[in-house]
Amino acid sequence: MKNKSIITNKSLGFLEKYLNNASPTGYEWEGQKIWMNYLKPYVDDFITDSYGSAVGVINPDHKYKVVIEGHADEISWYVNYISDKGLISVIRNGGSDHQIAPSKVVNIHTKKGVVKGVFGWPAIHTRKTGKEETPKLDNIFIDVGCKTKKEVEKLGVHVGCVITYPDEFHVLNKDNFVCRALDNRIGGFMIAEVARLIHENKKKLPFGLYITNSVQEEVGLRGAEMITKTIRPNVAIVTDVTHDTTTPMMNQKTQGDCEINKGPVISYAPAVQQKLRELIIKAAEKNKIPFQRAASSRYTGTDTDAFAYSNGGVPSALISLPLRYMHTTVEMVHKNDVENVIRMIYHSVLNIKKWR
Repeated sequence: MKNKSIITNKSLGFLEKYLNNASPTGYEWEGQKIWMNYLKPYVDDFITDSYGSAVGVINPDHKYKVVIEGHADEISWYVNYISDKGLISVIRNGGSDHQIAPSKVVNIHTKKGVVKGVFGWPAIHTRKTGKEETPKLDNIFIDVGCKTKKEVEKLGVHVGCVITYPDEFHVLNKDNFVCRALDNRIGGFMIAEVARLIHENKKKLPFGLYITNSVQEEVGLRGAEMITKTIRPNVAIVTDVTHDTTTPMMNQKTQGDCEINKGPVISYAPAVQQKLRELIIKAAEKNKIPFQRAASSRYTGTDTDAFAYSNGGVPSALISLPLRYMHTTVEMVHKNDVENVIRMIYHSVLNIKKWR
């Protein structure tokens, strides 16, 4: 397993289908069904909650519970206002980037189906050099090709409709995966692959393994906060993305030194339990998995924090996937890093015992 590729044609097909499906915060369920359908042959049971977090369970009867976790939601927008001229103003659903919005095509999700629109922007010819307005939340707008508010509403669009970008998965230069929402559905993919490897390699675990795909991370770790109370785990290994800091306009003194295709990133932070982190490092070193390190002050900003500080304290650790252009429609990760995160979680899980 050390040398051969982990990602199969079947798993790559799942990844593409899973990423291309829209799963905005609060509306993750269709994506969760795709994820659960892929995971079904590799687990014994499923748990879901009323907000859409999904958990595949191996050995559900064991009292000792280990979680491996990613989050399922993607950033998006809400319709917030429709003008008399039929132009739509928006608010964020998660950390959507206002600066990339102009000229982007969007999907507005309505009960009548998807309505296409575009984030309009004044032509360069009409803007004054040196006095140009930059895109802001209060000046970006969506045009759906209507001239009145009534026409917009006739399409099924109303305040509260959620808006996503349609940008789909592709591979750049053989080994770079590019898509919106790699943050963090790539995490759901990686933990599903860990479950697949455990099943295919016929590994028997001396505990229950809870492969957890949480919702609503992008609005405050809410899905993890809920599901950890349901599972009540003894250990949690969380995976999310982190910034590649080697591209222009990144400050390594403040953002740290991290680069794609140099291995997963192991976090140092108050929420990261030291013994669990050392177990992961030893598993990586033993299996010759390259890795990088990162430090976080006060909190990680990931579901690690929700798990760590729940249920009286759950030993938790964070393994991050280096990613370029976070919260844009061209998020980029390297296949080697994806496979090495899978390897790292897999070997860490195999080394977990009742060590607490």
